[in-house]
Amino acid sequence: MTPTPATGTPASASLPARIAVIGGGRMGSGIAHAFVMAGADVAVIERDASAAAEARDRILEAVEGSVRRGAVAPDPARLLVTVTWEALAGAGLAVEAVPEVLDFKRRALRRAEDLLPVDAVLATNTSSLSIDALAAGLRRPDAFLGLHFFNPVPASALVEIVLGKATAPSTVRSAERWIAALGKTAIAVRNSPGFASSRLGVLLGLEAIRMVEEGVATAEDIDTAMTLGYKHPVGPLRLTDLVGLDVRLDIAEYLARELGPRFQPPALLRHMVAEGMLGRKSGQGFFSWGDGTADVPLLTDRPAPPEPPAGTPPATEPERPE
Repeated sequence: MTPTPATGTPASASLPARIAVIGGGRMGSGIAHAFVMAGADVAVIERDASAAAEARDRILEAVEGSVRRGAVAPDPARLLVTVTWEALAGAGLAVEAVPEVLDFKRRALRRAEDLLPVDAVLATNTSSLSIDALAAGLRRPDAFLGLHFFNPVPASALVEIVLGKATAPSTVRSAERWIAALGKTAIAVRNSPGFASSRLGVLLGLEAIRMVEEGVATAEDIDTAMTLGYKHPVGPLRLTDLVGLDVRLDIAEYLARELGPRFQPPALLRHMVAEGMLGRKSGQGFFSWGDGTADVPLLTDRPAPPEPPAGTPPATEPERPE
């Protein structure tokens, strides 16, 4: 059965009949899950049979979670997870969600364009790479744009539409309609390093990592400062764990090259990535992730108050006026 909103036309009526997602990792699986739940037929293309099986399990687990929370169960036949790129044939939209490496993404996008119908829209889920650089070599850059979904996709209400120099207004209008059909809000930004969201989010995350590195406060307390003090739904260090420390490092290095040293990755981030502490996907980052939820923070000792300089008189309570 196709899920529909409580009132109005079915969400699937606003979507292409078939949507392809290239890459079934955490982000690709989340994107596929969102479109399947909205009633579209979705084909996910993976590199080999093992990765395809893992992607299918990941998507079906997310679908089951949505159904437990009250969503209408979609027809399982709507989901195809395959290693065959020919599954792109007939798709009205293809979203590339392979690792955040420029040449890797370029190869995937060019291969996809060769197989897609001539009137299809091709999108990338990059969170920071240049849309114009990714469009280099595409025959139809007017039908190409960024669709930056946020992790975790089911819980996020935002999609960032990133416009390249050649992106046609009709392509943007189609993307806005499709994002609305998912029940999410779209914002449009022009192509710029880090766009709007990553540029701000990475800078906050890097500063939070520096604070842990310098012993300013624990990961738990830094996150609490932002969730309670500034009403952020999740703290910058838990978010770094969710995104993946390796992904955050790659993005920071790219932004440092493009925008300057304020995005230079902290030594602690480099060390943790080298040690395989990548966040939720590895089970350990700034927090431990035993069952997929954050548990014990990596650094639990609160910093001791600084010693006063030698010769400083003991603090006295100020006199109060009568």
